[in-house]
Amino acid sequence: MPDERMVRTPQGDARVVVRRAKRPIATLVLTHGAGGGIDAPDLLRLARSLPQQDVSVTLVEMPWRVAGKRLAPRPAVIDECFHAALDTMRMRSPLVVGGRSAGARSACRIAREAGARGVLALSFPLHPPGRPERSRLEELTGARVRSLVVQGDRDPFGTPEEFPANTEMVVVPGADHQLRVPARAPLTQADALAVVYEGVLEWVVREIGGS
Repeated sequence: MPDERMVRTPQGDARVVVRRAKRPIATLVLTHGAGGGIDAPDLLRLARSLPQQDVSVTLVEMPWRVAGKRLAPRPAVIDECFHAALDTMRMRSPLVVGGRSAGARSACRIAREAGARGVLALSFPLHPPGRPERSRLEELTGARVRSLVVQGDRDPFGTPEEFPANTEMVVVPGADHQLRVPARAPLTQADALAVVYEGVLEWVVREIGGS
């Protein structure tokens, strides 16, 4: 059973849901995007499955979601809250910070200061839809730690081909920004989430677990 508790941040209480591995080789701390919560299917799949493979997972629900607000605050406030939540945690293994969409951006910005060994960027919003000139690539490359991007090949915020060739990436065929696949896609939704899980696990074991 997960361990759930509230933790204090400068913007109000955040909720953390912890699923511990018995002998963790790494700890993932993941948060949600600007318009969703920690009940996103990809976050839940990782949180439920990775601890069985010796990777602990903590999901962080930010204060504005806890308070019932639908819109995220400015990036600096997201970072402040993520830092505050991390400061309440005692790590037993190498740390990976991450999240989906806006949460992935925040993880990239705070990774070095938080002492993370890596960043997991689920559906990294490389640019606003239809605005490739407004690139956020500097946030991703500026993390300066090992990074994995998990991206749907129909993501309007940035398709896999738009990222630099040297980007470590798991591509989910047919998936959109929510990593959802249509009925006509080559994969079922369960298969798509399996691609996410297996890709993340392989990367964590290879890049973080032995470090």
